Amino acid sequence: QVQPVESGGGLVQAGRSLRLSCAASGRTLSRYIMGWFRQAPGKEREFVATINWNGAITNYADSVKGRFTISRDDAKNTVYLQMNSLKPEDTAVYYCRIYRPGYGMDYWGKGTLVTVSS
Repeated sequence: QVQPVESGGGLVQAGRSLRLSCAASGRTLSRYIMGWFRQAPGKEREFVATINWNGAITNYADSVKGRFTISRDDAKNTVYLQMNSLKPEDTAVYYCRIYRPGYGMDYWGKGTLVTVSS
């Protein structure tokens, strides 16, 4: 069983940066896709970014392109989300997802709150 645990959230002023981390225990995750999703108050959960198993392919939501960077360190079973130039509309609970399509493996963390003040 894989249990992702997010950290790094908090309160920050607009224009500043935060780095989220998601560490997972349970097994080696080098073949898994890792991603970040977020859910703002009163809204549905939405995709933010994903990184493929070897880090060669990343995808971003249009709303965060050029500001957020996803990366992974398989030696630490950890995925990161570097968030720069934060905006109030980035305020949300950020969730880590670790999954392997076609293998029935799909794990979510419990989330970390990011609040961006104007």
